Amino acid sequence: MNPILRNILAVLIGASVCLFLNGLLLGQMMNVIATPEGFDPTNADTYHLLQPVHYLSPFVAHALPSLIGGLIAALLAAHHSRSMALIVGGLHLLGGVAAAFLIPAPTWFIAADLVVAYLPMAWLGWRLSRRGA
Repeated sequence: MNPILRNILAVLIGASVCLFLNGLLLGQMMNVIATPEGFDPTNADTYHLLQPVHYLSPFVAHALPSLIGGLIAALLAAHHSRSMALIVGGLHLLGGVAAAFLIPAPTWFIAADLVVAYLPMAWLGWRLSRRGA
């Protein structure tokens, strides 16, 4: 297979898995860590009810998919596996930046999420792909 086409497919597959896992994990973790009584995600006035533990769900739903999506892209890439993993993390980061503007959250969470959950996790996925090499 043409290496450029293979790299494009690696990114598309990694990003697709990342997107799927993000939604799946967010939904499942919100069931594990229940939101407080009276919280309404469509009403910004109720976000003050959330405690730091409630932000664990979105953080994990951002970090783990970036790691796995980056790992998959790195494993499937023909060459430049680190770049392919970071592209997946960067695409996921774009979604995180958009969410930071759309969903009210404390500044500490937005900063931690944007700095730690996307590109570093995709990079870690690339590093894990190198273990077998």
